[in-house]
Amino acid sequence: MRRSRIFYPRSRPEIIDQFLRFGTVGAFGFLVDWGTVSLLRVPAGLIAATLIAYFVAATGNWCLNRIWTFRLSAAENQHMVLQWLRFLLANSFGFLLNRGMVFLLYATVPLTEHYPELALAAGALCGMVANFNLSRRLVFRAQTPETPLELVQMAVEIPAAGLTASEPEPDLSALPDNGIRPHGRND
Repeated sequence: MRRSRIFYPRSRPEIIDQFLRFGTVGAFGFLVDWGTVSLLRVPAGLIAATLIAYFVAATGNWCLNRIWTFRLSAAENQHMVLQWLRFLLANSFGFLLNRGMVFLLYATVPLTEHYPELALAAGALCGMVANFNLSRRLVFRAQTPETPLELVQMAVEIPAAGLTASEPEPDLSALPDNGIRPHGRND
C-alpha cells in the first residue's frame, strides 16, 4: 500500500487549507440549514424541519466539498451516488453530535425554540471536526482501499499529526535460540 496516495493532502499547511475550505462550506451549509428550518418550521413543525434541513444542507455540503474542498481526490474514482451515500453514512457520527446538541438545546434552553439558529450553530460546531476527519478518510480520498487491512490502516492513521498505528513487533519465534533475547536482554 502506498500511503502517499490514500490521503490528499499530507502536509500540515495543506490540511489546514483543506480544513478552512471545509469550514467555509460548512458555513454555507449552516445558512442552508437555517433557511430550510425557517421555511419548513410552520408547515412541518420544528423537529421535522430540523431533520429535513440536515439532509438538505448535507447534500449541498457534499456537492461543494466534492468540487472545491476535496477536488484533487474526490471525483475521478468514485460513483457520485455511492459517494453521496458514503458521505451521509460517514457523517452519521457528526450528525449525532450535531443534531444531539440541537435537540438538547431545544429541550433545555427555551430561547432556542424562538431562535433555532442558535441551536443550529452550536450543533454545526459540534459535528464539524468529526465530519472533516470522516469525510477526508472515508469519502473523499485519492484511492479506495483494496483490502480490509488497508481500510483498518486508514482508520487508525492520523495524518494531520503525522502519527500512524505502530508497526507490529517482528515474529522472532522462528529464529534459533542462542541465548540472546530481543533488544539485547539476557534474562
